[in-house]
Amino acid sequence: MQNTPVSSLVGEEYEVEVGPVAHGGHCIARTDEGRVLFVRHALPGEKVVARVTEGEETSRFLRADAVTVLEPSKDRVEAPCPFAGPGRCGGCDWQHAKPGAQRRLKGEVVAEQLQRLAGLTPEEAGWDGTVMPAEGDKLPAGEVPQWRTRVQYAIDAEGRAGLRKHRSHDVEVIDHCMIAAQGVSELGVEKRTWEGMASVEAIAASGSNDRQVVLTPRPGARLPLVELDKPVSVMRVDEKDGGVHRVHGRAFVRERADDRTHRVGSGGFWQIHPKAADTLMKAVMQGLLPRKGDTALDLYCGVGLFAGALADRVGDQGAVLGIESGKRAVEDARHNLADFPRVRIEQGKVESVLPRTGITEVDLIVLDPPRAGAGKQTVHHLATLGARRIAYVACDPAALARDLGYFRERGYRVRTLRVFDLFPMTHHVECVAILEPAAKGL
Repeated sequence: MQNTPVSSLVGEEYEVEVGPVAHGGHCIARTDEGRVLFVRHALPGEKVVARVTEGEETSRFLRADAVTVLEPSKDRVEAPCPFAGPGRCGGCDWQHAKPGAQRRLKGEVVAEQLQRLAGLTPEEAGWDGTVMPAEGDKLPAGEVPQWRTRVQYAIDAEGRAGLRKHRSHDVEVIDHCMIAAQGVSELGVEKRTWEGMASVEAIAASGSNDRQVVLTPRPGARLPLVELDKPVSVMRVDEKDGGVHRVHGRAFVRERADDRTHRVGSGGFWQIHPKAADTLMKAVMQGLLPRKGDTALDLYCGVGLFAGALADRVGDQGAVLGIESGKRAVEDARHNLADFPRVRIEQGKVESVLPRTGITEVDLIVLDPPRAGAGKQTVHHLATLGARRIAYVACDPAALARDLGYFRERGYRVRTLRVFDLFPMTHHVECVAILEPAAKGL
């Protein structure tokens, strides 16, 4: 029995009316035949010609780019970046939208995810529907915030630096990234040839003058002599174990938040936007309102941002336990919090370590899980600890909404939700949800 060949629709073009925004940096449209298109480089309400970039006759949906705009939205602007657009750099999603429109679109995505996955309206989540820009990011249309303090450049076969195209391994060679922080741009990575390298990550700490590059060589390649426009530390990724090793200079950068200096080693997590750490820390503390003597958990604690803020506020009679899976991040967290004797940092996965601690009761919980969220098992465990308040920091509204649904199953309601635009020009947002026992809200 022969299989019928599946016909690819890549390259097919459809004239469509663009519908609502969807999670992932695209809008939804339908062809005259009823096919669903996820269209990038479009805005709701526009009429465009969409060219299919992925999909076959049997696909549930097709991915497409708007290659011709027939009827533009009033929110459309000419993309400031020369490397943005169909088939070009995939780093930004909304270069073609006014800054205020970008935030509205992100708000619509968060609201849709809350409704669909958690059954919550914005009002039920204690959210007014706004997406707040970071301090200093409210710029006129055509101006771009230089916020990205870490940029991972892909290197093409000729050693030229660039960024990946959308959903592709192909490299868009660039001479400048508009959203890169000044400290990254000053290094001049794009001016150099990086023979034998697969990627070069540039890091410019916002809390110090520390600069670092992390080199990932292609198999068998030797490290180049790194000569950039500013002094840098150099690290390399080991091709065998994936570990990050120091070549010369410091093995970490120093960041500032909550009036404290934090050491962040390579592989350790730190927010990319220079204002993000303080913005999120303040939102979490304002939501939790820690008291002297409280006990608290900081889950997925990274290098100890929230653990340190909690320890400072619960005082000598309080206690904080942080749990983090990354070995280097745990080392950094222990170093950063060494002056807080009532803080303990444990290494391992939250779902494995937390049950082993024997903790049955806490006052406060902070969790800042990876993009996939905390998951049902962890949420249900947390709900048994009787926390007065829980702060959930999330970079993915879909994962947040799913986990909020699990919390509701176990008797917690959302008291407030705040949404921050800490990734301008992209589809990403950062959310801070404050939860409390549902009975308290009755």
